[in-house]
Formats: sequence, structure tokens, C-alpha cells
Amino acid sequence: MSLYGRIRPLLFRLDPEDAHGLTLHLLALAGALPPARAFLRGMFRWTDPSLRTRAFGLDFQNPVGMAAGYDKDGRGMYGLACLGFGHLELGTVTPQAQPGNPRPRIFRLPEDKGLINRMGFPNAGAEPLLRRLQRGRPKDVVIGVNLGKGADTPLEAAAEDYLSLLRSFYPDTDYLAVNVSSPNTLGLRRLQARQTLERLLGAVAAERAQLQSTSGRRVPVLVKLAPDLSNAELEDAVGAIQGAGLEGVIATNTTLDRTGLVSVHCDETGGLSGVPLRRRSTEIIRAIARITGGRLAIVGAGGVFGAEDAREKLDAGASLIQVYTGLVYRGPGLVREILQGLRASG
Repeated sequence: MSLYGRIRPLLFRLDPEDAHGLTLHLLALAGALPPARAFLRGMFRWTDPSLRTRAFGLDFQNPVGMAAGYDKDGRGMYGLACLGFGHLELGTVTPQAQPGNPRPRIFRLPEDKGLINRMGFPNAGAEPLLRRLQRGRPKDVVIGVNLGKGADTPLEAAAEDYLSLLRSFYPDTDYLAVNVSSPNTLGLRRLQARQTLERLLGAVAAERAQLQSTSGRRVPVLVKLAPDLSNAELEDAVGAIQGAGLEGVIATNTTLDRTGLVSVHCDETGGLSGVPLRRRSTEIIRAIARITGGRLAIVGAGGVFGAEDAREKLDAGASLIQVYTGLVYRGPGLVREILQGLRASG
């Protein structure tokens, strides 16, 4: 049994959010100490030139990334980088600090190997994350920031939240992701409707063009979509993304579907992640690849617990994959295991 396999039962005795906070705190401490960073890299980091990946104009050491939601405020980015990720997606960040939804708001589903969360974008706001990025960031890892609408911002004013965040983070990140698909901010998923999304992404594209003109640097912008879209809704959303000239899509966010679950907390409200999401997220990836003829970069997320799951998403059309719930159940060695498995499978 791995070291994490021995520790996990102790972590799982804690409230899920407390356990997450503890692990993130330890990663932040380790990331602040060069000897601890070297120890983590020696234990977990694994590199192979054959796994280098290019997507939406950026070069990645490997295709495995940390999904948004794990490190909302960038506190653990140096420690996370030591685990071997090719990219880290920080956030979701909103313009102002907000507490999120009332606790408890994370629930483990161990029999289903899943999580349900209804966090509601709790974060310290744009300024603290921006200051951390400006002070310095880990080398050899691509840094993205996931952008969200504030809970108190009306939907009709949502564009200004995204544009404000775009302006703030444009100089200090490698890519940006527009999150219109969390089920835990009231009404947010309505932004995925074709005309609404076209207006929002048109404004984002125009602002990006202005920032590119003044900075001489083009920062890729992706859009994170829900797995619960119908085929027609997915085609509309992808059409809006392509029409705005954006670089890619993250497929997918968490799901509201509860089919086949058996765990005691399966009826809790919120977004479901983990193994129960794996098949649907892969179906969405495959559909996007078909709709776009492979012309839109896809980041696959949902139920990646090992190399076989990662390979499934890459074969379906993803260029990169992201993990989150798999890390909770499998531990920090998951990234290395996936990379070694991908290398072995060629």
C-alpha cells in the first residue's frame, strides 16, 4: 500500500473541506521551503520529452493539469508544481472576495468514487491572487486562471466581471478560462445559451484584442462548459466559442446528473465529479471534436483516476487533461502514475 493509501483513512475522517484545507496548507508550506520542494519533486515528479504537448499556442511539459477549484487563491501553486503537473489552473476567482455557500458544501461519495460540491466560488478575490502571481510563479509549469462571475452580480452585468478579471490577469498568466458552467452560482449556466454566450464572448474577444494590441502578447482564452448540455445546446455553445475566435474549451465542469449513485450523500445538491462523470465528459469531448473537426483545442476533465482514463480522453480528442477528484482518492502520486502509463501506452 502506498503512503497515501495509509494516510487517506485519517484524512477521510475529517470533514472534506477541512481535509482539503489541510492538504493545501501543507502544499503551501512545502512550496515555500526549497528543501521541501526538492523532496516533493524527487518523490513525485516524472518527466519524459515524448510527453511534451503543444495546445492553444502554448508548450506544456506534459498533458496532465490540475483543474480549477483545488487552489482558488494560488496559495499552493509552488507545492502543486512539484507533483509533476504540466499546468495548474488557479481559481475560480471573482473580482471581489466572497464566502461562497454555507457549509457543509463538499460531500464524499466513496462507494461511487465521487464528490459533490456546492462551494459557490469562495475565494479571496482578484487582488490577493494577482499579487501572488506578480511576486513569482513556479517554473516549467503553465499557469492558467479560471474566471467567474460574482455571486451578487446580476446576469445582465456578468460581462463586466469577466472583462475586469481579464484586464487584471492578462499580463501575469499563460491562459485564461471563462467559467460559465458551475452549477453552484445561481443562474450562471444560463450564460451558456447561444445568444447570451455570443454577446459575452464577443465582449471578451474585443477586450482581448485591445489588450493584445497594447501589450503585444496574445493570451489564449478558453471556455469551461457543463456536461449537462443537450446536443443542440452543445453545438450552440461551441459555435459561439468558435465565432468569437477563442482558442479552446474545457470539457467538462461538474454534473447535476445522479444516475446510478449508491453513496449515502448522493442526493445532496451541487455538482458531481469523479468516476460517475467520466463517461459523460468523454462523450462531450468526442462531440466537440466532431463538431469542430478537431479545430478547437479541448481540455478534458472528469473522472480521470489513472492512465487509462487519461488515454480515453486524449483518444476522444482532448489535447490536455485535468484531475481533481482523482487526486483526492488516489493521492499525489496520481500524476506520475498517469504520465508513466501514457508513456507506456505510446
